[in-house]
Amino acid sequence: MDKDASVRREDILKLLFATPYAELRHRAARITAREKGSHVFVRGLVEFSNVCRRNCRYCGLRAANRQLVRYTLSKDEIMETATEAVTAGADTIVLQAGEYAVPPQWLAGVVDAIRRDLRVPVTLSVGEQPRTACALWKEAGAARFLLKHETADPRLYARLHPGHTLAERLASLRMLRELGYETGSGFMVGLPGQKPESLADDILLARELRVSMCGVGPFIPQADTPLGTRPGGTAALTLRVMAVLRIALPRANIPATTALATVDAVAGQKEGLLAGGNVLMPGFTPPRYREHYRIYDNKNRVDTAAARMAVEAAGRTHTLASPPESEENPAAAGRSMNCSSPPVRARLTDGV
Repeated sequence: MDKDASVRREDILKLLFATPYAELRHRAARITAREKGSHVFVRGLVEFSNVCRRNCRYCGLRAANRQLVRYTLSKDEIMETATEAVTAGADTIVLQAGEYAVPPQWLAGVVDAIRRDLRVPVTLSVGEQPRTACALWKEAGAARFLLKHETADPRLYARLHPGHTLAERLASLRMLRELGYETGSGFMVGLPGQKPESLADDILLARELRVSMCGVGPFIPQADTPLGTRPGGTAALTLRVMAVLRIALPRANIPATTALATVDAVAGQKEGLLAGGNVLMPGFTPPRYREHYRIYDNKNRVDTAAARMAVEAAGRTHTLASPPESEENPAAAGRSMNCSSPPVRARLTDGV
């Protein structure tokens, strides 16, 4: 059952709800080692805007949230932040924002500058956007696009995303593949109204979409949203889903998410790596903006130190630099010598 083509819906349901977790974790770890090796990839996350036109019922960035201070980073701020991320050991820059009418030429210029000056892949995570804009960004050098499907249940999707449908989201994902992007998707565990068996459908949908990356995180309520008083998802079920996702999609990149670190601050990301994860996404958004990127409450801001600890606790390898004061820190050495290119290790990359 370690081959993705042989895992059927009934297999997934049995794994999710009738298999001891220790067995799941062991199988997921074995498959991860076989398919992805011991290396954990580091995606440097830059949340460049919290402006959003949608009103998703669970998200603190929703347009109707008047409590949120809105911001958008300048190109210079993004470049400074991306440079910091690459110097720290990030192998990819992820440019993330709420879904709004991002000026196509402006974002194309940002992508081009990162590719030209920092020489690392760029991943976009900016919601559903017009095909013409996505094509322009691909031409500018963006290699990957993250667009989570959130839930494979069409009725639940419609309730959570007023005025939008799952079919529209899936059409956007397929359009991105047609344009040549490596695509990433993902879903939440513990959403209000989510049927347990629909988690199997989420895994099957990710496989059908042939995504290069799939993220799984627990639902965490945000006080200024319609679902702000609902209970959140659990780390235990999220880890089970991650392990089964690895069994069903052995070659996918699976992040140990920040949301997982939020519901289990002590061991969330380490356990995520042991359950099949092979990607971490530490945040590099400038401190003065971080508190305003409030998708959910009490967000655990995973920095490079926390990411390094999680990777090493899981017995894996990484590209993260040592603290700046260390004489063995090649990133710090490169910066002090005014090297024109980032450290070679920062160019290690594998999918979204």
